[in-house]
Amino acid sequence: MTDSSLVMPMEMAQILATEMANWWEEVNESTQWQDGIFFALCGAYALVSAIALVQLVRIQMRVPEYGWTTQKVFHLMNFVVNGVRAVLFGFHHQVFLVHPKALCWILLDLPGLLFFSAYTLLVLFWAEIYHQARSLPTDKLRITYISVNVAVYLAQVVIWVFIWVNDNSTVELVGKIFMSVVSFIAALGFLLYGGRLFIMLRRFPIESKGRRKKLHEVGSVTAICFTCFLIRCIVVGVSAFDRDLTLDVLDHPVLNLIYYMVVEVLPSALVLFILRKLPPKRVSAQYHPIQ
Repeated sequence: MTDSSLVMPMEMAQILATEMANWWEEVNESTQWQDGIFFALCGAYALVSAIALVQLVRIQMRVPEYGWTTQKVFHLMNFVVNGVRAVLFGFHHQVFLVHPKALCWILLDLPGLLFFSAYTLLVLFWAEIYHQARSLPTDKLRITYISVNVAVYLAQVVIWVFIWVNDNSTVELVGKIFMSVVSFIAALGFLLYGGRLFIMLRRFPIESKGRRKKLHEVGSVTAICFTCFLIRCIVVGVSAFDRDLTLDVLDHPVLNLIYYMVVEVLPSALVLFILRKLPPKRVSAQYHPIQ
């Protein structure tokens, strides 16, 4: 009786697994599903890009006297990254099938590098706050941020050149592993400085509403960004060795949908929502309230 009671669930599981595999293949091979999913990604990225642009305009209208602050640059880069992704997914047929293949890699990898630069800008901002609060020198932080980004872009350009000259599986493997390492560096940066700033804020007495909001803001953004970059690191690393998990191809639309929603669209939308607060208004020097 025990054996027969186990047979039915096992058969049901096998049938379900077979149906899921058939559905997966049907979706991947269907041009209608491919177009629908990639156009949905295009719309999602366009929406996030528009939100970032609106927020940038609101900040500029609130404090027009300031130049390009970290907050403004962050929202500008979000607008650019998500806008470029929207265009690429909107023209997915042309992008994924473009020749030479190196050009396809450039189009698909460049937004990922810009995403890295945009969000490590938050790491730089928090590192400066942490160092100032601890009376530590801050003069080398910006140099380190710029140096890391320059090194990452130069290394990626070298990989693109190798792919252009001699497109082979070894160079592609190196390129994917490199992007995985870059994502790991970003995740480590958020864990290091976001975690440090969060712990430092927790040690202060939390009486004011503003202090509680800042603690929640740092903790939430750190958790979101660390998670999305860690997932990117793992997925890209695994896809380097497993062809069934290959991204940025027409015949894996569902995988692309899940991946880009988890590692870029949702994190960007959540971070923009959490950091939606505008800087305080400045009272004009020509304005004098009635005594």
